[in-house]
Amino acid sequence: MEIALLSSPSLKPPPSQTLSLKPTAPFLRSSRPTFPSSKPPSYPSIRAAISRTKKEETVETVKAQLENCYLLAAVEYKGLTVKQFQDLRRSLPESSKLIVAKNTLVLKAIEGTPWEALKPCMKGMNAWLFVHSEEIPDALKPYRTFQKEKKVENEFTGAVFEGKFYGPNDFKQLESMPTRAEIYAKLLGSLQTPAIGLVGTLQAPARDVVMVLKAYVKKLEEESGGN
Repeated sequence: MEIALLSSPSLKPPPSQTLSLKPTAPFLRSSRPTFPSSKPPSYPSIRAAISRTKKEETVETVKAQLENCYLLAAVEYKGLTVKQFQDLRRSLPESSKLIVAKNTLVLKAIEGTPWEALKPCMKGMNAWLFVHSEEIPDALKPYRTFQKEKKVENEFTGAVFEGKFYGPNDFKQLESMPTRAEIYAKLLGSLQTPAIGLVGTLQAPARDVVMVLKAYVKKLEEESGGN
């Protein structure tokens, strides 16, 4: 008797019928949720307006300092620390003001004025010294003292006095100018000497002549008031 052996069918599907779990349609693909960006929006127009306002304020500040100003000088600012700058400011007399402003803004403020002669200084980083006193040497001396004490090499890059530009090598003329008291004494002495002294006085710079005449008028007023 023949016995037929029956084999159970394989549970493994044929290659052509293998199931694939890889998504093939777009709707089966996984995707991460997206959230709105937390970065705040920028407002370029507002920033530009603020920047423009600050520039206008700086120009107006410079113009205000030019009122009753006798000398405007530029000082090299690059390399100075905040503390050094503060120390320098404190060393200046009350009649002087030191500010930091961009060259372009200072140039805009002095445009069309006698101070425009300061154009050669419009480069690099500058601090600006406004002197509101006729005592020019006294106004410049604190900076020379500051240079020695702090051992800094920053120099004056230029200045304008009475509409004339003074370069770095011309500052000795400004620093050696006689004081107002010395000018008064010298010119009053000339008026009290013979005619040759008066001729010498009249040949002096116009500024000196004006000052001595003012002093002479004041002297006469004091003498007449005392009688």
